[in-house]
Amino acid sequence: METSGDQGVDTGVAGADLHLDLAAARGRNELVDALHESIRTGRLPAGTRLPSSRSLAKDLGIARNTVADAYGQLVAEGWLTARQGSGTVVASRAAVPSMPAVVLPEERSFRYDLRPGSPDVATFPRTEWLAAARKALTSAPNEAFGMGDPRGRIELRRVLADYLARARGVRADPDRMLICSGYVQAVSLLGEAIRNMGGTTIAVEEFGYGLHRDVIRARGLSAVPVPVDELGAQTSHLAGQGVLLTPAHQMPTGVPLAPERRTAAVEWARETGAVLIEDDYDGEFRYDRQSVGALQALDPERVVYTGTASKSLAPGLRLAWMVLPQRLIEPVVAAKRTADYQTATLEQLTLAEFIASGHYDRHVRRSRLHYRRRRDRLVELLAVRAPNVQVAGISAGLHVLLDVPADAEDIVSRAARQGLGLASLSTYHFNPTPATRQAVIVGYGTPPDHAYPGALDLLCQVLGV
Repeated sequence: METSGDQGVDTGVAGADLHLDLAAARGRNELVDALHESIRTGRLPAGTRLPSSRSLAKDLGIARNTVADAYGQLVAEGWLTARQGSGTVVASRAAVPSMPAVVLPEERSFRYDLRPGSPDVATFPRTEWLAAARKALTSAPNEAFGMGDPRGRIELRRVLADYLARARGVRADPDRMLICSGYVQAVSLLGEAIRNMGGTTIAVEEFGYGLHRDVIRARGLSAVPVPVDELGAQTSHLAGQGVLLTPAHQMPTGVPLAPERRTAAVEWARETGAVLIEDDYDGEFRYDRQSVGALQALDPERVVYTGTASKSLAPGLRLAWMVLPQRLIEPVVAAKRTADYQTATLEQLTLAEFIASGHYDRHVRRSRLHYRRRRDRLVELLAVRAPNVQVAGISAGLHVLLDVPADAEDIVSRAARQGLGLASLSTYHFNPTPATRQAVIVGYGTPPDHAYPGALDLLCQVLGV
C-alpha cells in the first residue's frame, strides 16, 4: 500500500490513508499512540501493510527518522512485524478478551441496621475535628511531612499515654507505644512478630470476630478457641504463644473477665512466656458499674494493651494504638516498617490536638450519655413488647445480647427480609454447632437518631410480639 505523494495534503490532518489523529506536537510519542490505538481498536486489522517510513513521513510532514523510530518501538512491543522485503505489517494477535468485571462480595445494606460493631457516625464531632486539624496542620513542624518514626508521631503517643493512664489505668510509656492503621493491623503486626519469634499459635475467645481469626491465620499461625462462660474466658484453657482477650467487655457476650481469672491469665503468661493481647475496644462506655481497668496494669511485660478510635470516634479514621512489652517493641516495629512503614501523619497530629484540647474527653462524655439513653430505651421497650426475651450484657458497650425462645438464625433471616440488620451469636462462634446458645446481638450504636425508633419498632415485630 502506497500513500499519495500529493504535496497539497493538509499536514494538520492525519495521514491520508491511515487517518491517524496526531496531536499538535506531532512527535514520535504521538505517532506511537495513534498507531497503537488504531491497532488496538481493530481499525488496522492483523495483516494490514503499513506505508514505508519515507511515504508516511512525507504524508504527515514529519521526519522520516520519527516514523522509523515509532515503527521500531511498535515492532519491539509486538504490535507490528517487519521483515526484509515484506515491509511493515500489523502483527497477528490472539483476540484479547475484555477485562472481566471485578466482583466482590457486597456488604448487605439494610433500611435499619442493628448489627453490632459500629458507633453512631452521625455524631462524629466534625466542627471540633476540623478545628483540631487546622491547628495541628498550622503548628506541625516541617519534618512531620517526611518519613518518620514507624511507631508514630511522638505528639500523639505522649497525649495517648497520659489519657490511657488517667482513663483506663494503663501503664503507658510513649516509647513503648505504636500507632496503627486500624485495629486489624494491630492484630496483624502482633501475629507477624509472634511468628517471627518462633510462635505457632494464638488462642482466641470462642466468641469473637471471625476477621481477627482470619488475620491470625493469614500470618501463618494457628488460631485455637478458649471457652467463654459467665465469668469470661476460661483461663484454664489458655494455650499458645499469644492469647487475644476482651477482658473489660467480652465481645459479644458482654461479660467482664472475673478478677480471679484476670490474675490467673497473667500468672499463666508469666509461667509460659506467652503474651496476652488485650483488646479494649469500647473501654470508655460503662453505664451501670464501675469502669473495669486495663488488664495490662497487672503486668506490662506480659500484656499488650490495644485500643482504637473506631468506637469512640469513627471506624473510618483507621487509628489504633498498642502499648508493648519491652521484648516486643523491636519485632513489632520491624513488622510495621514492612507493612506500611507509618500511619498517616495528619490524622495522628489531628487526634493528638483533639485529645490535648479536651475535645476527646467531652465527646466521650456526650457519647456515653447518648448511648446510655439508647440502651435504656431498648431495654424498656423489650420489657413491654418482648417479655419472653432475656436481655444480657447491658452494663457497657454498644450492644446487648438477647436470649430468644426460637431459632436465632431464623430470626436474623426474617429480620433481613424486612430490612432490619441483626446478628446471631453463632455468627461470632469459633465453631458453631446446634448446641450454640440461641441469642441475637443487637447493636444500638449505628442507627442515626431519626431512624432509631423505627428500628426498635421493627425489632419488636420481628421478635414476634
